[in-house]
Amino acid sequence: MTTTPYPFRIMQTPGLTLIVYEGGAHVWRQIFTDGRPHSADPNPSWLGESIGHWEGDTFVIDTIGQNGKTWLDEEGLPTTESLHVTEKLRRPDFGHLEIENIIDDPKAYTKPWSFTTHPIMLQGELMEYICQENNKDVEHLVGK
Repeated sequence: MTTTPYPFRIMQTPGLTLIVYEGGAHVWRQIFTDGRPHSADPNPSWLGESIGHWEGDTFVIDTIGQNGKTWLDEEGLPTTESLHVTEKLRRPDFGHLEIENIIDDPKAYTKPWSFTTHPIMLQGELMEYICQENNKDVEHLVGK
């Protein structure tokens, strides 16, 4: 989700971090920081099951249990249900994040690989964004 052009907000509580995304499907992530392990057999979902912890000044998010139906970017890099994502969020200064994304999906790629994004702080509030409102093309979007 950090590769989309839409802003997001991170909220932290003891035991749980939430990320709310403005654009597209209006999704949110729950990142459990209460010490629990990953589920033995997580129910596959679009954003998976995320567990987080701190390593110094870096927030590390470990995500499994994704459904393999999403792309990693706008070019269509595929995923499978074997996808394992590690995100390392660091705040180098006020207003800037550095997010290293480590992709490990042995059914789609020959070895793990990574990329880094650099989001900047949102100026203002998240807005309501409904991309499906008045969408006239839905009837043409047929899958295989």
